[in-house]
Amino acid sequence: MPALNTTLLRSALITALSALPVISLALVPQIGHAAVPQVKTQAPGYYRMMLGDFEITALSDGTITLPLEKLLTDTTPAQIRNLQARANLGSEVETSINAYLINTGSQLLLVDTGAGRLFGGKGGGQLLVNLQAAGYRAEDVDAVLLTHVHGDHSGGLTVDGKMVFPNATIYTDKREAEFWLNPANKAEAAQRHKHSFPEATTALSPYAAAGRLKTFAGDTELFPGVRSVAVPGHTPGHTFYVVESKGQQLQFWGDTVHAQHVQLPKPAVTIQFDIDSPAAAKQRKRVFADAATKQYWVAAAHIAFPGIGHLRKETSGFSWVPANYAIPR
Repeated sequence: MPALNTTLLRSALITALSALPVISLALVPQIGHAAVPQVKTQAPGYYRMMLGDFEITALSDGTITLPLEKLLTDTTPAQIRNLQARANLGSEVETSINAYLINTGSQLLLVDTGAGRLFGGKGGGQLLVNLQAAGYRAEDVDAVLLTHVHGDHSGGLTVDGKMVFPNATIYTDKREAEFWLNPANKAEAAQRHKHSFPEATTALSPYAAAGRLKTFAGDTELFPGVRSVAVPGHTPGHTFYVVESKGQQLQFWGDTVHAQHVQLPKPAVTIQFDIDSPAAAKQRKRVFADAATKQYWVAAAHIAFPGIGHLRKETSGFSWVPANYAIPR
């Protein structure tokens, strides 16, 4: 066979290729994919930490948008906007609704229950989903400790008039139950508070009928390592729960804070939800100073989820130091 002339072969190949028609890529049909839909959900809303031998689980009931300029008192719209802007937020802000589980090893205690269905599609109502995601069922809860009876803390107790936590005893301060379950108080209350009375009846009545509503007076040890502390002002029986194990302490603060970026630097700022605003402000200043000095853990219902951290004293007011993310061990 004669040897191939590579020069001639290359020349012939170039000639053949140049004779082919030029095809524009723009005219070639492109194979595409359907747009991937946006999911628009968050990860399951729970966060766990250990406090000595106790397991603490923060549970998100979701968020609700609060118009702070309309709700906050003893301040000005300009001050609210300025303080919110420092956190890159507007004065209408999505506010967390947090509840907390305490697993002592022998009992499962739930601090507050979220709003349930009270806000409809506007927010809240995620507690049971996140309780299950965290590895528990409503039937597992032995006791519910209410910081107070406002709907976003007790609304999750019932659905359609039935108990959501069928094996739980509900604990609340005696003054709190007597205030909200007394129709005479509704008649005398300011208009903005009137809706809370029937909401309280709906939340508490099934448990009371079943003998599962228990009240206490002021500072009381409810379970080993778990005690109540009276902090009246926001409501007549507003209560902290203090949990201690192996020298560590955590305080569940209920509604001490509604607008963290305003009320931490300015503790005198109050909110229309307060029954007694001057008393609420006085309590807030006191407990902020105590927490900053003693550096125990704080869990707050309306600080951004999971709402667990410490307070730090600043030149003016206080700031929030959130818990560092960690895997419980």
